[in-house]
Amino acid sequence: MKVSLTAALRVFAVVSLATWLCAQQGPGKNSPTKKSAKEGKASASTVSQRPLVLSGSIPLDGVKGRFDHFAFGQGRLFVSALGNNTVEVISIFGGIVERTITGVPNPQGVAFSPEAHKLFVASAKGKLYIYDAESFNLIATLDFEGGADNLRYDAATKRVYVGCGDDEKTAAIAAVDAMTNQRLDEEYKIGGEPESFQLESSGPNIYVNITDLKQIAVINRKTKEITRWPLTGLRMNFPMALDEADHRLFVGIREPARLAVFDTTSGHMIVALPSAEDTDDLYYDAEHKRVYVPGGEGLIYVFQMNDPDHYRFLAKVPTALGGRTAGYFGRQGKGFHRFFLAVPASGGQSAEVRIYTIQE
Repeated sequence: MKVSLTAALRVFAVVSLATWLCAQQGPGKNSPTKKSAKEGKASASTVSQRPLVLSGSIPLDGVKGRFDHFAFGQGRLFVSALGNNTVEVISIFGGIVERTITGVPNPQGVAFSPEAHKLFVASAKGKLYIYDAESFNLIATLDFEGGADNLRYDAATKRVYVGCGDDEKTAAIAAVDAMTNQRLDEEYKIGGEPESFQLESSGPNIYVNITDLKQIAVINRKTKEITRWPLTGLRMNFPMALDEADHRLFVGIREPARLAVFDTTSGHMIVALPSAEDTDDLYYDAEHKRVYVPGGEGLIYVFQMNDPDHYRFLAKVPTALGGRTAGYFGRQGKGFHRFFLAVPASGGQSAEVRIYTIQE
């Protein structure tokens, strides 16, 4: 009897999550058996070759179209199903969709505030939706001319930063008070539609990809000054990640497909390595000093930092066509270090979030 990939992965997800929960409970009759020395050596060899190992999936039955951004909070993934006009709320430990938030046209960025206990969802149609994170009842909406896309939450100031606008007049990074739901006077006009952006936690800077202008804008929140780093020979700078400790900025380039690494103290580009095609996300793993770049071609490229000035290609992890949107939020407890990839429905297969275990 033939078993579909989706059905097999569902079973795999349940088994994987159950095994993890048993491991968290400590030794007992349900504990996994110890590996033999031979098995241990084989496992170690696999780890060296595959930094990410598929360990399960969470089906998203009925979800159509492409995905956009992820957020994480209180054991839940929040996934913008842009093409489905929904936000999927997923329990990562239960391995199920807990709730589907409807009524958001073309959801894009999502952000979670544990202090305010709220979920913020940006819509390409020009609104920011604010929900109570327990009931998921809508609390308020705010208007943004030209649309709202990426969101970032600053826990120190309890502000949500919004990448908004779509032209020279409206494009900006704006700020919302997460506690009061009010839009603030803090706003930075950047002259072109913002894509991914990153906030420093111990410094004043915001780094912004401005694809149309082929540049990175650096906003100083203290002085309000904006400096610009031009991209030479590179186009379509979409995703971005920050290694604040080592003063490095990672930028995903689509044309040509590259991972570009910048020194944030000088704005100088250190290297541009061949990378995944059609990327819309990338993440930096500070624990292992790796960069994960998922691409719509059906691969995750993994890079290893040897030191802040030197990087090497580590692996290509096969995924699925269209799997270019992902979520990585660091280790979430002993034995639970995961990378999440959204795979759209295709060819009779349902949409799903694939779960990859990060190998040591």
